[in-house]
Amino acid sequence: MARIVMKFGGTSVADIDRIRNVARHVKREVDAGHEVAVVVSAMAGKTNELVAWTRQTSPMHDAREYDAIVASGEQVTAGLLAIALQAMGVHARSWQGWQIPIKTDNAHGAARILEIDGSFLIERFQEGQVAVISGFQGIGPDNRISTLGRGGSDTSAVAIAAAVKADRCDIYTDVDGVYTTDPRVEPKARRLSRISFEEMLEMASLGAKVLQVRSVELAMVHKVRTFVRSSFEDPDAPGMGDLINPPGTLICDEEEIVEQQVVTGIAYAKDEAQISLRRVADRPGISAAIFGPLAESHINVDMIVQNVSEDGTKTDMTFTVPSGDLDKALVVLEKVKAEIGCDIIQSEAGMVKVSVIGIGMRSHAGVAATAFRALADKGINIRAITTSEIKISILIDGPYAELAVRTLHSVYGLDKH
Repeated sequence: MARIVMKFGGTSVADIDRIRNVARHVKREVDAGHEVAVVVSAMAGKTNELVAWTRQTSPMHDAREYDAIVASGEQVTAGLLAIALQAMGVHARSWQGWQIPIKTDNAHGAARILEIDGSFLIERFQEGQVAVISGFQGIGPDNRISTLGRGGSDTSAVAIAAAVKADRCDIYTDVDGVYTTDPRVEPKARRLSRISFEEMLEMASLGAKVLQVRSVELAMVHKVRTFVRSSFEDPDAPGMGDLINPPGTLICDEEEIVEQQVVTGIAYAKDEAQISLRRVADRPGISAAIFGPLAESHINVDMIVQNVSEDGTKTDMTFTVPSGDLDKALVVLEKVKAEIGCDIIQSEAGMVKVSVIGIGMRSHAGVAATAFRALADKGINIRAITTSEIKISILIDGPYAELAVRTLHSVYGLDKH
């Protein structure tokens, strides 16, 4: 017998037929004798509808009321799934985040989980009950419903798994695992049987949409073994109930991965914008004068490249921001232009960041050179480069995104089974 937390995303619970299919997945684990808690998202499209209604009512709305409205989507799903399970003879009951309770901070709309007391859920397990929990929500210090930001149901599931010391957390979605790259771009992409927490964190933060970044961070901190699985596979197919290695991708500690490839995957993020500040005064405090106001305006700066002039008095600084923040960033920079002694501010939208990721890079030389050579052979110009222990990120012009992804996927042998 094992303790399992199962999470189902919006497409998995999009209508009543799919909710019944989810119930079959849950019943399979219950029939195998496991203790099960289920975390659900709102039905596909429902959260967007609720957000739109809120904004139509008033563009400048109270964040606490926003949370009260958008949290209702998950509550509907939890109740419907509990009813579907009861109809199949499974002892199930729906629970809202505040009933567990999932305690969060007071940042309504983007709250962070502070604490979950797992004793309530453990009591439910001992009673033989399946707890169906509304994801994406908790309760703030002001005793009001809080929501965790988009994709927060993944975070709810991993946090609950950590709180009850679950043997694993199964994230069911519309894909059957984590791939070496986006299969829509490279049809030869392969599903990975295992990936380390660190690699998955890089993949998620660099453009892969499979899991929310905060959920991976939580899983890594608490060492929650997490499986990414498809809810659209037949719940009763052979191997679906395998406790140790169910079909999908296991996200786990690096020590569990016996054969480490040098490169595990290629991620990409579109809609990057490049800003270049020409002939900026090179003196202490200049970087703070540039990036401080951007941070205060909640603009996320990513890749930063600096070139100092020969005489050391001037510098050129280039960095990237999300394309959606470009206009706001330019307004901020115009205000500090005189202070930083900048001659020209140049910008260009439509950039793409392509990243090569792999824990094997720590112990292998020449990984970056291979990427640069492969892109050069395809005539792809590199605008900027950043590196870490396990990743290389390269900024290129948008039209070359798919060619770059396919080229790098091939040059590192990721298309070979």
